[in-house]
Amino acid sequence: MSDGLVISVSGIRGIVGESLTPEVAERWAAAHGAAARERSGRDTIVLGRDARTSGPLIAAAAEAGLRSAGCDVLDVGMACTPTILLAVEDESAAGGIAVTASHNPAPWNALKLASHRGIFLAPEEGRDVRARVEEGPTPRAERAGTTRSLEGATGRHVERILADSLVDADAVRKRGFRVVLDAVHGAGGLPMTPLLDALGVRVDGLYLEPTGNFPRDPEPTAAHLGELAARVRGTGADLGFAIDPDGDRLALVDGTGRVLGEDLTLALVADYVLGERPGPVVTNLSTSQVVEKVAEAHGVACERTPVGEVNVALRMLESGSPIGGEGNGGVIYAALHHTRDAPVGAALLLSGLARSGRSLAETAARLPSYTMVRDKLPLAKVDGPALLERVAAAFEGARADHTDGIRLAWPERQAWLHLRVSGTEPVVRAIAESPDPAEARGLVDRVRALAAG
Repeated sequence: MSDGLVISVSGIRGIVGESLTPEVAERWAAAHGAAARERSGRDTIVLGRDARTSGPLIAAAAEAGLRSAGCDVLDVGMACTPTILLAVEDESAAGGIAVTASHNPAPWNALKLASHRGIFLAPEEGRDVRARVEEGPTPRAERAGTTRSLEGATGRHVERILADSLVDADAVRKRGFRVVLDAVHGAGGLPMTPLLDALGVRVDGLYLEPTGNFPRDPEPTAAHLGELAARVRGTGADLGFAIDPDGDRLALVDGTGRVLGEDLTLALVADYVLGERPGPVVTNLSTSQVVEKVAEAHGVACERTPVGEVNVALRMLESGSPIGGEGNGGVIYAALHHTRDAPVGAALLLSGLARSGRSLAETAARLPSYTMVRDKLPLAKVDGPALLERVAAAFEGARADHTDGIRLAWPERQAWLHLRVSGTEPVVRAIAESPDPAEARGLVDRVRALAAG
């Protein structure tokens, strides 16, 4: 946190007009542009934004900062984050900026900063940009950069997905799926709609227009998907998809109207991919152990990283992992790119269902069942580091991992607790999982009691 600005491995986030102003966006974009040029020896930066109403303002400020640093801007306009990052690779750019606050509420926006590899900045790269910002304004380059529009980025994203050999368009078309799609008036619907149409899926849409006026809390968690679940039940659809405003997270509703846990998205897609392309699975410390069980079933390792998409992406590159992601519905499919991508997750899931002949409910029922409880404590009301110390002392007998906050595990009970300061909100996140719902709830309740003193 810095004056209300949330600074993390994926960039900066803040409330527009308060911690995130055009001046802040311009300064960070200039620092990122200068650093990207030095690292890559290239001048082009891809810039895009989601559908948030503050997007044009913040994107214009970012464009000004990039040009002042000598960067030539390739503007993709409104697009989802995986589309923007894929364009960085396709255009051999020095880096990219996605103007999006992902799942945060409407008053927020952000700059997500990407390297020339088409993934978010590695931790050391992010520290370099932050140091440049803290040193003062980035010196203006001798040559001001230019701007030109990059047309067709969304279409190329869809084409790349459809061209992958594990996306079995023929099988999906023969299955004749009917899907309810909730795009929460965000940018994620831009590739999802043509992709599903190309796969022969009959789509019943909820909030597909990218107006940025979110009709509900935009995070695609079970508590926010009641309308989608009801629409699936009411229409007799095979399943429902919910995507977050920038299209990197995918949540699922089965044909009975049951909202599946976000962790099951990665587990279900990994189960299909590993059957065709074996290799280690990579996920973060907060993801359900159901992903570990899928990896075990395929005889491969499950590797854990600190929370943050780039941490997973970097480990996947190191290990040659074919599939990975995060338990928030974020699927990273290495054959396409090393970025969380809801559209490719949806295409792979439908392909797996079509080839197996099973429904989503039947497929999910084949996986082990755990209860996960998530909670968050405002940093304004709790001392994060002190709380972590109290929790470590209170659960002295647990197996502890201090890689990212503290993760305590009780393998004999298949239970764990992860506590960490968030990188996207000013909160401490507490996540617990167990086969026993009462135990999972009890672990989080005990953290709350410790926080209260």
